[in-house]
Amino acid sequence: MRAKEISRDRKVFARAYNYYMARSYDSCYLYSGKALLNVENEEEEDILNYFQGVCAIEKGLYKKALANILKISNGNYKSLRESKLGMIYLNMKDYDKSIHHYLNWEKSNSKTKSNIKKNAYHNLGLSYLHKKEYTKAKEYFQKELNLVQVRDTAAIIRTKMDLANVYYNQYLDDEAIPLFIEAYDLAKLFSDLELKQYTAKNMAVVEKNRKNYQKSVDYYIEYGRWKDSIWNRDKIWELTEKDKQLAVAQKQQEIALQDEQLKRQAVVQKSLVIGASGLLVFLGFLGYFYRELRSKNKFITQQKEELNVANKTKDYLFSVVSHDLRSPINTIKRQHEKLKRQLKNKEYDAVSETTNNAIALTESTSHLLNNVLHWSLEQNNQLSFKAEEYPLKPLVEQAVYNFEEIAEAKNIALTTMLEATILVKADKESLKIVLRNLLDNALKYTGENGEIAIKTYNDSEEFSVIEIKDTGFGISEEKLAKIKGLEDLSIDKINRSEGVGLGMLLCQTLIKKNNGKLLIDSELEVGTTIRILLPNASA
Repeated sequence: MRAKEISRDRKVFARAYNYYMARSYDSCYLYSGKALLNVENEEEEDILNYFQGVCAIEKGLYKKALANILKISNGNYKSLRESKLGMIYLNMKDYDKSIHHYLNWEKSNSKTKSNIKKNAYHNLGLSYLHKKEYTKAKEYFQKELNLVQVRDTAAIIRTKMDLANVYYNQYLDDEAIPLFIEAYDLAKLFSDLELKQYTAKNMAVVEKNRKNYQKSVDYYIEYGRWKDSIWNRDKIWELTEKDKQLAVAQKQQEIALQDEQLKRQAVVQKSLVIGASGLLVFLGFLGYFYRELRSKNKFITQQKEELNVANKTKDYLFSVVSHDLRSPINTIKRQHEKLKRQLKNKEYDAVSETTNNAIALTESTSHLLNNVLHWSLEQNNQLSFKAEEYPLKPLVEQAVYNFEEIAEAKNIALTTMLEATILVKADKESLKIVLRNLLDNALKYTGENGEIAIKTYNDSEEFSVIEIKDTGFGISEEKLAKIKGLEDLSIDKINRSEGVGLGMLLCQTLIKKNNGKLLIDSELEVGTTIRILLPNASA
């Protein structure tokens, strides 16, 4: 029995390592946490704490990262410990501690690879820049530039921007502005959209401070254009690909129908030839071909029904895209026009609010696109679905982990009370989609300083429950009735004019497919409680 436990622990450690090497940081965080419960020696504990710290850094959870990295001993992994602590304190804006740890790292890393040195020098330069110790900042940015290879255009652009900021903060415009311009010109010739965006923004700030307001507005417009290009590159491509797949599927259905018609004609002709050879033989084969023809007609009818469902799904998706997507896109366009007008009229106090509104609209549109994609895949039976037995706690923990940063930004208390022994039978991926939608709604409709509590428990021998309770704005009785009505709503009965939300429709569909139930209770100005009932593994 002990040998089996050791073997299982080794597998957990190996999976944490493999996920770390593959940069699958969410999975690595979960498995390294499991492995830490059964560590065998100090070195193994150091490695797992390092994994968890790096994963938390990637998610921007610096307090969690700090707790893990500080647990690493000063033995074999002292160098890694010092460099990660320097990075964490830099992101937490504790620049003195960041410098302290990076200088400790520098003392024992003279022969380190140039790319690692380059990143450390960059972070040291940033720390000194924030402390306004410009001579030291320049020294380390110059060290970074000396390590950049000539062909590494992206690194050259970033380092020149850093040096320009050193000069600019000292009001040495004659040294700073040529570097800003050089970085901007290089970025225009380079393929990296993010660098084009940042260099254009820098030029906009420079021109504004030089009181060249029209040039500043032009650069801000260019900055917005590059930002839109990044969004278009990542999101519009997904819709285009999906439309293409739907068109190909429809054409394949048409070809299949034509092939079946040709086969049916061939069967009729063959029956006539056989009938000429004798009445008895004809009657015998007539029964045979009648059954065959009936089977093929049934197949054609089934294909026709599937094609009708595909067409209705396509029409609904086009309706969502044209209605729900067109509105935020037009609003974002108006926000940019408003931003341009505010800059032109020197209404600088209103610029930040306008920009934040545009960012919020962009995030909302991104969430809608993800729901469109999942709904389309589910309606076309392309969404992978495999119900298996899973422990419920890790699934919920992973979903909550993805929203901790957003909750922290809104100052919302996100608490969990999860039973470790619950096993459910469900499809893991579709359950993740449901949890993401419900947690996103809870955060969206809960104001600052609110609370969201997630807990799991056994409801009965048949079902276990995931409960999400918030102190948000609540849902009116009329709207709550519409949401509950989604459970038995088919796609051909959807009325877009009634504002049926695709996210809740998707949740109802996937929970029903998992043989579960979705229960919602809400009261205006008090909050909303949502319970997901899932079948137990033994049920």
